[in-house]
Amino acid sequence: MKTMYSTFRYLLLVAFFASVSTVKAQLPNEKFGKPSSMEWDFVGWGDAVSADAIVLCKTMKVTYQLTDQVSNYNQSDSELGSDNITDFSKNLIDNSSILVRYEFRLRTKILKPEGAKHANIDITYYNVEDKKIISADEITDMKVRVFTKNEKGKVEKRNVDVNSFETERVDGNYMVMHVNVPDVQPGSIIEYQYNITSARPTFLYDWVFQECIPTLHTKCDIDIPAMLQFNMNVPINMLIKSNVEVGQLAYDTNRPDLKRGKYCPTNHYTIVGDYILPEGMQMEHNQNNAGGEKSDVAEKIANFTSQISNPNVTLPEYMPAGSTHLKIK
Repeated sequence: MKTMYSTFRYLLLVAFFASVSTVKAQLPNEKFGKPSSMEWDFVGWGDAVSADAIVLCKTMKVTYQLTDQVSNYNQSDSELGSDNITDFSKNLIDNSSILVRYEFRLRTKILKPEGAKHANIDITYYNVEDKKIISADEITDMKVRVFTKNEKGKVEKRNVDVNSFETERVDGNYMVMHVNVPDVQPGSIIEYQYNITSARPTFLYDWVFQECIPTLHTKCDIDIPAMLQFNMNVPINMLIKSNVEVGQLAYDTNRPDLKRGKYCPTNHYTIVGDYILPEGMQMEHNQNNAGGEKSDVAEKIANFTSQISNPNVTLPEYMPAGSTHLKIK
């Protein structure tokens, strides 16, 4: 009898820890297309429970596409790297040889009726107004989905017509796409998914960790060819964790005679932020040493920024410092 009880108790403990692991695996959830069960029940943490809406997950993945031209130029003595690139200003590496691919994902949950406005976002992208210059970042594969639960608890998905989004020129170099999502209600989860292709290898969009509403999880993943030297300014904050390691990137080639230089070394940056409150949001739950309540506000968290540092690269005058592509209204 005692043995059976011990076995039963052991199975209960296993089941408990398994369920805890499952819960932790569901938040944060970086997989898009289907909100997790935890996300449906999640209403925030700490002081974030009073918010109108929250960002459940926001990610940016950046990779470079390198063509044969770059590969051939980098094959000197079968070695790759920045030492083999002597002068960027001679158009040896141009718009046709290096492209930057961005993959953006955002999942937001509406908590209160007044939070419906946070379902709308603005996407700023590079687009030169001068007709003599053909250069623009291209937005592709855009999908916007709204998930709701009906009275029976069944999840219903609605696709938003992306062709209805309006664009507006910000200045001579940038456009903004206004993404407006109608008919959202408390409990709705909205997913935004789009890619940007850019022909500006020496420029990277900044990444914003701190939005106007609480952010549960945000991640920036950038894989940069070692031949492009950047200065990376990562926020110094206990809520932000950063890592850099050596990676590799395959050249985009179909040439069978290209036996050398099929891969180039990269600097792979991963910066993650969790449980970030908006700047100035009241934090009433802290306790001071005397045991009384202490009112405090969330501090400002700097964005993740980058700037080309290769001395052979001259940035155009129209390249603004600190350009951010995504803004939650």
